[in-house]
Amino acid sequence: MTSLDSVTSHPVAQQQGTEILLHAQHLSSTRANRLLFRDLELSIPASSVLYVAGPNGSGKSTLLRMLAGLYAPSSGTVSRFATDDNETWQRQTLFIGHKPAVKQALTALDNLQLQAQLDGAQIDDPWQLLETVGLLGLEDIPAQQLSAGQQRRIALTRLWYSRARLWILDEPFTALDQAGINLLQERFAEHCANGGALVLTSHQPLTWQPQQLQTLTLGGGHE
Repeated sequence: MTSLDSVTSHPVAQQQGTEILLHAQHLSSTRANRLLFRDLELSIPASSVLYVAGPNGSGKSTLLRMLAGLYAPSSGTVSRFATDDNETWQRQTLFIGHKPAVKQALTALDNLQLQAQLDGAQIDDPWQLLETVGLLGLEDIPAQQLSAGQQRRIALTRLWYSRARLWILDEPFTALDQAGINLLQERFAEHCANGGALVLTSHQPLTWQPQQLQTLTLGGGHE
């Protein structure tokens, strides 16, 4: 069971007037009668990264889903963009889970276009975007015939057309090779430089060092 003492956070130094994109108070979660974490306090300013670490079962995915508004906390509150307007929350928040969530029977191009349609986005040149993420030449192949890393790249194309300011990403590096990881971290850096913020989990250490980085370590868990 996770105890309060096993949860550590190293917040960034915030300047007066810094815009806060997400703020959570006294956040706790109990699932299947098991305490995952309690009394978490989070504040995520613009242009910053929150890196959530911890062993399997410690509540990392649960926390990210709470921050994205997909799970209700057992106690505590989460506010985003200083508003209670759900439409603003949804428009300004992008969540990508640890599974690629692509349609196996659809091609890479069809998956990209379907994702964009569901996100309400317009892509001027989908082939250019597929080239950016290393999928040009594979656009007409069904996702089920692509590797796990290539399917992950399809899902991550959302990061190149999304206008959401807060990205919440669960294990985004899963199945990617080093070139894919480097490309993704370059996109993260660009997003933060433009005033966005990022929350992510990963079993791999960040080789990119953001200027504003918070680390939250959840204890407990199981393999």
